[in-house]
Amino acid sequence: MSILVYIEHADGSVKKTSLEAVSYGKALSERTSAGEVIALALGTISDEELARVGSAGASKVLHVADEKLNAGVIQAHADAVGQVYKQIGAETLVLAKSSLGDAVAARLAVKLDAGLVSNVAELPETADGYKVKRSIYTGKAFAETTVSKNHKILAIKKNAVDLKTDGADASVEKVDISIDASNFAAKITSTDKAEGEILLPEADIVVSGGRGMKGPENWGMIENLAKELGAATGCSKPVSDIGWRPHHEHVGQTGVKVAPTLYVAVGISGAIQHLAGVNSSKCIVVINKDPEAPFFKAADYGIVGDAFEVLPKLTEAVKAIK
Repeated sequence: MSILVYIEHADGSVKKTSLEAVSYGKALSERTSAGEVIALALGTISDEELARVGSAGASKVLHVADEKLNAGVIQAHADAVGQVYKQIGAETLVLAKSSLGDAVAARLAVKLDAGLVSNVAELPETADGYKVKRSIYTGKAFAETTVSKNHKILAIKKNAVDLKTDGADASVEKVDISIDASNFAAKITSTDKAEGEILLPEADIVVSGGRGMKGPENWGMIENLAKELGAATGCSKPVSDIGWRPHHEHVGQTGVKVAPTLYVAVGISGAIQHLAGVNSSKCIVVINKDPEAPFFKAADYGIVGDAFEVLPKLTEAVKAIK
């Protein structure tokens, strides 16, 4: 009996959300005595990078190094994960909630006759059955889901568990499986990626601006603070709609939903659609000269002041700390 964790990677590195899934798997194993935590990677990635997954809690990493899996074709990934899951005799599959993870998890729930819970926010309670707390209604509420199936698939919400970093390097083992050609019938002909050094979905810190910035010519202040913090930049929907910033920076319910450790909102009033896209952030800092701005009700820290005065001072303070 073991826990299998399906990990995603990009540009040669394992995604942070997948490392969090591994840490969740480790904590789950310790709570339920479910056996060792085994990670699974598909496609081309170095053994050195995979070995560091052990620091998050995996005892070993299985690697299906078929380069045809690099494209991320959903059917092929689901087939590969399903085969490995059965080979190792796992009873639980853990993965990060993502566009790819959601699609793979749904197919595997059918293939494995498993109970699927998505947007998992905490470790399950097992004293009376198997009950999992999940986030619903774009983070505004929680639901308790009981899983009665023997096999379970848990898609973990970002920041649902603290990332473990003190484990030893994991052993990496190559796995050869045969994936039916029919699973590659769908082909990804092109992929458009958002530009920028740090992308919003993966960012640990996000600095966003709203109409309070008064114009695109003032965005340098947002970018300067983001650079000093090692953060991604975002914006509110009105800002992207009027063309001040590209649409891929639009944060909110109809844009990119983020769950960073730190979210800094500058000159954003805090409409409910924007809050729905950021309310999973661990810490929210709001800077706005309007003390009645709705965003302050959701903030962990707030600064009532003019962004054109606050941002330069805040940026200098970060520089001084560094």
